[in-house]
Amino acid sequence: MANTIQEIFTETLKLAIKNGASDVHFSSGMPPVLRILGQLRQVDIDEMVNNELTDLFLSMLNERQKKYFLEHNEIDFALDLAGLSRFRINLFQHMNGISGAFRIVSNEIRTIQQLRLPVIIEKVLEKKKGLILVTGPTGSGKSTSLAAMINQINIHNREHIITIEDPIEYIHKPLKSLIHQREIGVHADGFPAALRSALREDPDVIQVGEMRDMVTIENALRAAETGHLVFSTLHTNSAAETIDRIVNVFSAENQQQVRQLLASVLVAVISQRLIPRAMEKDRVALMEIMINTDAVKNLIREGKSHQIDSAIQTGVEYGMQSFERSLADLKKNNLISPQLELYEFV
Repeated sequence: MANTIQEIFTETLKLAIKNGASDVHFSSGMPPVLRILGQLRQVDIDEMVNNELTDLFLSMLNERQKKYFLEHNEIDFALDLAGLSRFRINLFQHMNGISGAFRIVSNEIRTIQQLRLPVIIEKVLEKKKGLILVTGPTGSGKSTSLAAMINQINIHNREHIITIEDPIEYIHKPLKSLIHQREIGVHADGFPAALRSALREDPDVIQVGEMRDMVTIENALRAAETGHLVFSTLHTNSAAETIDRIVNVFSAENQQQVRQLLASVLVAVISQRLIPRAMEKDRVALMEIMINTDAVKNLIREGKSHQIDSAIQTGVEYGMQSFERSLADLKKNNLISPQLELYEFV
């Protein structure tokens, strides 16, 4: 491998892309580490020197970003590196120096068909208003699934789509739809302000990168209530947990009102994990899908989220599926190894 820090950096990213890695970690005092199919693999080169790595990373930042990083010791941003790919990057200081986590974002947005998402997703995307949530832990493919859904609308519908992201990951080119992508810290001060502003920008579809706080959640619910199709994500593990997370963000005296509003605007909750595909250097989404039927609406209103799992089990005719059913379908279609077990991923 090459000798200079810039050459090592570039060659490592090329190696990561060639081997289908999802993430690359550059840390002072360590060799680079790749995440391939969910597993960490160390690159067989020398440890990286802190001052060289610091100079390299700071050269990627503009003056505003550099000031923020030096004040806060961490920063999120996205960057196109010529001839390689687009990356979502987090730089941070740690005990031994500086580190950078580089998430590889493909320049190509894969379709819902290419991702082998369940057919019910296409039906969900026919909705003209309401709230669609994609949930799961970090690294579960939420951004990729969300990009595919926005892309589906862009391909088929004439809509005005506004995305509010931190940072912008996948870049959408307008096809049938008009698309405006806004980045927190660059084009907007924060999710709540950007979301309030979006409602005055004549949108049909709004993507909120993440519902991080009460104000953002409240604004997203109101946007869905006023006739917009709203997409967002949460770091929750299931539909039932998602309902509880949203409701519990609010004070006790407001929770019943939130349940009523959530029951009326929610379209679907899609919770997912990524699992290795059989015979391919790729992963496929294991999905729990909850559709907000009349029965589910009643459970949300009555605060009986503990019964949502049972509603999903019995809601197959509406396109609902549990993680167990999803795993069985993936095995039936020979997309994953028949030896894989649910406890490994959920």
